[in-house]
Amino acid sequence: MGHTRFSDRKVVVALALLCCLLWGSSYPAIKTGYAWFGIARGDIPTQLVFAGWRFLGAGLILLAWALSQRKAIVNLGAGSARQLVVLGLAQTTLQYVFFYVGLAHTTGVKGSIMNATGTFFSVLLAHWVYHDDRLSHAKLWGCGVGFAGVMVVNLGRGTLDLDFTLLGEGFVVIAAFVLAAASIYGKQVSQRMDSVVMTGWQLAIGGAALLAIGGALGGSLTGFAWGSTTLLVYLALLSSAAFSLWSLLLQHNRVSQVTVFNFTVPVFGAALSALFLGEALWEWKNLLALVLVCAGIWWVTQEPRAPGPR
Repeated sequence: MGHTRFSDRKVVVALALLCCLLWGSSYPAIKTGYAWFGIARGDIPTQLVFAGWRFLGAGLILLAWALSQRKAIVNLGAGSARQLVVLGLAQTTLQYVFFYVGLAHTTGVKGSIMNATGTFFSVLLAHWVYHDDRLSHAKLWGCGVGFAGVMVVNLGRGTLDLDFTLLGEGFVVIAAFVLAAASIYGKQVSQRMDSVVMTGWQLAIGGAALLAIGGALGGSLTGFAWGSTTLLVYLALLSSAAFSLWSLLLQHNRVSQVTVFNFTVPVFGAALSALFLGEALWEWKNLLALVLVCAGIWWVTQEPRAPGPR
């Protein structure tokens, strides 16, 4: 990889942290969107419509950007349409059905910590899919420490009382697993097409499907005002901007040099949820869970030492 400004260490650190800050901000933004649009906790159809508009918008922004860069966005080769539909329905539609419903039934602080399990699922799945990405002792320890953090954040009042519901924390973890599995499929698809075009289509297809499902179930988004509309536009922009920057960093650097910053997403998510939603962050279990989850993510994304000459 030739040295470009995107492989400059300071630029990598700044842009990777910006992406993670944007992703972390989505937790309080979604919760605030529910309040401003008047979406009830149990109104799953409208939650899906809300998600659908966000991702359809994000996908169209990326496709428009790809067109402005003179990239082909149609006739991408044999089988590409089917692959994009599968990817869109898995990575956007299925994942966000679980994520949006789950986030409606838990706090932003807990949601951001629970969703970080996706990094550990990626490591475990990669072991079975890629011959050159096997589980090491460090990765196993990292997964163990990270899952311990997830257990800690779900401790209730009593030590053995788990404050965990399937519809809340459970759905957020299922969403993380779906994303990890879909990302491995997406990595294979991106070998054959431009990654920005691929993500633009999968977000647009997935978002359109969320809109269709939510609408068919009777959901409709009302309560459009300056504040709520701006928030929805922000959510669409953060998805397209963070993805574009992240893919540029991955293109110009080794994967592990970039993914190590993933551990800051739950930190930003929990801190911003505490700041904007007034949620409790300074409880011992939330802070201990954050430390354990971040330590686990840092551990599993460390590069093994390069072997000596053969």
